[in-house]
Amino acid sequence: MRHPLALVGAARIGRLARLVQVPHPAHVSITSAAFPDCGGEWVRGGEGLDESKALLYFHGGGYFSGSPRTHRSITWRLSVVSRRPVLALDYRQGPVHKLADSLADALDAYDCLLRHGYAPEDIVLAGDSAGGHLTLVTLLALRDRGLPLPAAAICLSPWADLTDIPRRANRWEDPLLPASRVGWLARRWTSGLDPHDPLVSPVHGDFTGLPPLMIVTGSTEVLRDEARRVAERARSGGVLVRYEEWRRMPHAFPILADVLPEARLAFQHMALFLSAVGAGPAAAADDTAAA
Repeated sequence: MRHPLALVGAARIGRLARLVQVPHPAHVSITSAAFPDCGGEWVRGGEGLDESKALLYFHGGGYFSGSPRTHRSITWRLSVVSRRPVLALDYRQGPVHKLADSLADALDAYDCLLRHGYAPEDIVLAGDSAGGHLTLVTLLALRDRGLPLPAAAICLSPWADLTDIPRRANRWEDPLLPASRVGWLARRWTSGLDPHDPLVSPVHGDFTGLPPLMIVTGSTEVLRDEARRVAERARSGGVLVRYEEWRRMPHAFPILADVLPEARLAFQHMALFLSAVGAGPAAAADDTAAA
């Protein structure tokens, strides 16, 4: 993954993968959604959801791979624990598009929810890895533009620092994300940009005024220290933060919920967080059995 042609090839394989029907439980329903420059899908994890609320999800994949389909093991479970539909955004990615395009799509999707009658306090943002990055920069952009903020946000293993820092922590322990790949991708996506800009590296941002955050990471993953720094920055800005570092879990481990007990348990913790900040049902912990 250290050559531009490899990114192009991976992106094309990802587009082909979108044609494959990804299995999901029978109680989960999926319908398509459309936006001016991108698409997405509505994921409903069963009956009886509160349709007046929504969770906007940004998938991971380093801004060059992944799609709402690849992350359904996360999105349907988030729908269950939040008791609301999940809008999984198929935002524009590299190598054709830039970080600014991904952010524009995220802001457009959020604005679309507002225009369709969803109140800001009834919206939650969430994302994993690069999607965690997009979650953070979307919050910062909304705040800086004086727009209403969502009720809360959940970041799973967020990629928060795109400066050319050496990543020594867990360099040989994370089985899912090589440190060298992260550094190479960061240099590519920040070409021509100021990597210290908070909308490029949100770990350098001022989090004052942001809604409550939940940050989930693994103790053996390459991006662990970035997640810690985000939590520290947010707390220093007066933001309510729930930080969870799961022992010996790899990068973005909740995506492995189909096979990993710890990943399934993490969704129960997300339910408790949403209830604690008033963004989830009071009995959320009782509704997580299906997750």
